[in-house]
Amino acid sequence: MSAQFARESAPAEPVRQHLKSGAQQTSVTWAALQDVGAAVAAMAGAVPDKPDPRIRNLPAQLRDIGGWQRDLGERAIDDLAAVMRPGVAALLAVTARGQDPAHAAQRLWAEFCSARDALLALAPEHGSMGPRRSA
Repeated sequence: MSAQFARESAPAEPVRQHLKSGAQQTSVTWAALQDVGAAVAAMAGAVPDKPDPRIRNLPAQLRDIGGWQRDLGERAIDDLAAVMRPGVAALLAVTARGQDPAHAAQRLWAEFCSARDALLALAPEHGSMGPRRSA
């Protein structure tokens, strides 16, 4: 009986590893986006938002919610990263030419904030203890 169970559960192991690595990748991407957003805010002359547990915990909240909201959230995080990469590259190119990137940075900062707020709307707010965590 245990050999049969081992055979039946074996194919699920790579799936679990993939899900774990996908969730980890989403967390890493989200953290990097927050750093990039702060840099864009500085270039725009704006004050970056204060660190907020709701923003920091978004990947964990999406993981806990699961389903279509998780899928949509992960895709939206990837999409935001895809928008920010060329945007930041353009801002750096403008800066390297000695020009002021403030106006372009303000637009990119506004897009970043809009996308971030839309992502936060996918995940319900939690209490002061943050999202549910389990061992």
